[in-house]
Amino acid sequence: MRAMESFDIAVIGAGAAGMMCAAVAGQQGRRVALIDHAPRLAEKIRISGGGRCNFTNLHAGPANYISNNPHFCRSALARYTPRDFLALLRQHRVTWHEKHKGQLFCDQSSDAIIDVLRAECDAGGVAWRRPLPVEAVSYGDGAGFTLGTPQGEIRSKALVIATGGLSIPKIGATDFAYRIAKQFGHKLVDTRPALVPLTFAPQDWAPYVPLAGVSLEVRVATGERKAAGAFDEDLLFTHRGLSGPGVLQISSYWQPGQPIRVNLLPEQAASDALIEAKGATKRQIGNLLAEWVPTRLAHAWLEAHQVPLEARLADLPDKTLRRIGEGLAQWSLTPTGTEGYKKAEVTRGGVDTRELSSATMMSQRVPGLYFVGEAVDVTGWLGGYNFQWAWASGVAAGEAAVEFTAVAASG
Repeated sequence: MRAMESFDIAVIGAGAAGMMCAAVAGQQGRRVALIDHAPRLAEKIRISGGGRCNFTNLHAGPANYISNNPHFCRSALARYTPRDFLALLRQHRVTWHEKHKGQLFCDQSSDAIIDVLRAECDAGGVAWRRPLPVEAVSYGDGAGFTLGTPQGEIRSKALVIATGGLSIPKIGATDFAYRIAKQFGHKLVDTRPALVPLTFAPQDWAPYVPLAGVSLEVRVATGERKAAGAFDEDLLFTHRGLSGPGVLQISSYWQPGQPIRVNLLPEQAASDALIEAKGATKRQIGNLLAEWVPTRLAHAWLEAHQVPLEARLADLPDKTLRRIGEGLAQWSLTPTGTEGYKKAEVTRGGVDTRELSSATMMSQRVPGLYFVGEAVDVTGWLGGYNFQWAWASGVAAGEAAVEFTAVAASG
């Protein structure tokens, strides 16, 4: 067991936000401890983006985030932008490519991002304390924070909670941030899985099980007015429901009991196109639909509408064609749930940001206590936005903790 250790700043959670925060504070001359319970460093970074880490998005801005306090993320995102992170990668000679809609991925593996953050922490003299669980946290006016660990106490003037949310428990996700928030009187916004596949009742989904593996680009929407979301992205059929980028995106907006609305042919007015084709061709409807959507889907769709595959367009009533087309354009279905935290990329909800400073991430209840990253009620879209929030909120807290400890030392 170590003797009691003292630091200016303790950061709990050595993920994206935690390492960024610790590196910033350490490089500005503060004595920083970075503590994490997991045996492997930054596993969530490692597995992200198929192992290549979609580390930011060129278009990241407040409109790409969901929160009960929607303006909270503005300050941090404005002060640390995707281009700031790219400048850091250039310093470390990490190269990247744009894959889709501003999404940036490493040319190398995700380990390149972890190596950059580790090197930045080492450059700031950050003291690594891992794997090391924190069993208790206490606070005393003037005395700062005391962390109880199996290897002895760690004391600090400032404390940053960067332990993330509940997503992907098999790599170590816990509710630690929420427990600490509640301990110090903070409110929580209800948490639930986000960026997650949607599931349906087995009896309702049975006709679509044979479509597992079929994907196509769609427009998917849910909600109304301020709570509405809509995305033009790929949809993937699974044995239990729907996945793919479009569905992951809409899952963050979906509320239990609500339907989702899918346009399987967003590039054309399906009903009009079918009726127009009726007068111009003698083709079978099954063959025509198979040119518009994947063949298996076309066949299943006609079967569901009790239309023979071999039926000629010219022989079908306009009413039937309109029903098929409207179904393709306005497929409404109500999920019964999601695949849960085990498959969710992020957690929606978390520490209520109305009790945090948007400029510094510091608690308005406890001086020197900060919450960053996924732990707080800021949830980004799929496509690198959540990592950008991690970088930006980590930098904001790191810089603020430096100032806070300077004032505390002079006082």
